[in-house]
Amino acid sequence: MYENTFPNKRYKHTIEFLEKHISKDAEILDLGVENPFSKIMTERGYTIKNTKGEDLDINHNTIQSESYTVTTAFEIFEHLLAPLEILRDLKGNKLVASIPMRLWFAPAYRSKTDKWDRHYHEFEDWQFDWLLEKAGWKVIAREKFTNPVNKIGFRPLLRVFTPRYYMVYAERI
Repeated sequence: MYENTFPNKRYKHTIEFLEKHISKDAEILDLGVENPFSKIMTERGYTIKNTKGEDLDINHNTIQSESYTVTTAFEIFEHLLAPLEILRDLKGNKLVASIPMRLWFAPAYRSKTDKWDRHYHEFEDWQFDWLLEKAGWKVIAREKFTNPVNKIGFRPLLRVFTPRYYMVYAERI
């Protein structure tokens, strides 16, 4: 279904992980504005609401006022200065989240043209688990996966073998 869309491997892996852990009748708050993956979740039968583009480091109104039992956060926590506060304020009791992992052979991502499209954090898996634990979550399932790029070079070759993403299913303690 997603073979010809970018980033097809990441989307396919993410929807399979979500369907393995979250039922279709769950009310989901997806952190971040509507995006191609939130549309895929809707197409697959999930009922989701997205946050509205507010600065989640400062404004927690949406996460505190909406009704939801599950939070999804796909590649969002690395953009935040204070993900601990958001994780503590979530109302739902289930969380599915993914992060790009810190890569030893690449610097932290920073867009040259978009002031919001940059990574404040790039976690190792144990750091993200620790953050979740400190915020009151228990990791139930976890996976790492690669996301190769269609480029030639040493770093693209390393991306074939080096896990780039870390995904977790966690429940509130």
